[in-house]
Amino acid sequence: MDVGDHAAEAGHVPVMLGRVLELLAPAVRAVPEDAGRAPVYVDGTLGMGGHAEAMLRAHPALRLIGLDRDTTALERSARRLAPFGDRVTLEHAVYDELPGVLRRLRVPAADAVLFDLGVSSPQLDEAERGFAYSYDAPLDMRMDRTQGLTAAEVVNGYPPAELARILREYGEERFAQRIASAIVRERDRAPLDSTKRLADLVRTSIPAATRRTGGNPAKRTFQALRIEVNGELDTWRRALPAALDALPVGGRVVVLSYHSLEDRITKRVLAEHTADTTPPELPVPLPDHQPRFRLLTRGAELPDDEETTTNPRAGSVRLRAAERVREAT
Repeated sequence: MDVGDHAAEAGHVPVMLGRVLELLAPAVRAVPEDAGRAPVYVDGTLGMGGHAEAMLRAHPALRLIGLDRDTTALERSARRLAPFGDRVTLEHAVYDELPGVLRRLRVPAADAVLFDLGVSSPQLDEAERGFAYSYDAPLDMRMDRTQGLTAAEVVNGYPPAELARILREYGEERFAQRIASAIVRERDRAPLDSTKRLADLVRTSIPAATRRTGGNPAKRTFQALRIEVNGELDTWRRALPAALDALPVGGRVVVLSYHSLEDRITKRVLAEHTADTTPPELPVPLPDHQPRFRLLTRGAELPDDEETTTNPRAGSVRLRAAERVREAT
């Protein structure tokens, strides 16, 4: 491990770790010792492996299946989790590929599943990845550097109306049209290829009064481009239902979201799966229409003040969780 890797791992603090462990422990314990298999924990967004390591230490019989689209993250977590030997299986995969991974590994169910969404700390900290507006770097933003589309291709190749839509929908940027028009004018002079040029362009496109509040004005544009490059929201709409389908009775899923778009999808999917679907005109609930899942959190849980002080990445996190209570009909 080089010095940079060691520093990154030493400084990595898993978000809401205690609460994640508390929520997932009953799912692990629900697998009887005579089940003929080890309880399975799927970390759908392995990252630096902090949550995974804590789960493996807390449950000595646990088997980990860790997924990540970022090959650098997989390499680092492999070193971190090496002491756990064959209890660990790591896969280069996006989290909506979970069903296929389980089938290929001949794993019948995932007892506990965690999704820690959004961009990881190492991706933000490594300037050359192009995720952060605080560094000058090539406009990349790919979580999986084996994929094709980059942020530079989006800003230099997308039609103006499509650029504006992405900024408006994925960045919730109220000046989306102004920024998109500025991008088009700038790229006509020379291709936009650096994070600094884009951040400066966004800053000058926004009214001065707005620039004085709310942090760096490029934040929303960078979020929107990252979501587009990595297909994050479409992937998440597929991934959460697939994970719920993989849970046995007693199995649990925990989701950590970092912006309202992810959390909105999480809230909607969990609401659909925890609803009684008995037709409203019937006087009594029908057994086959009873919820297959129950919510484990009342709304979205937030980190406490101590965690947000010591771990800035936790500042925007929202946690939701659910448990399967009935087999699918």
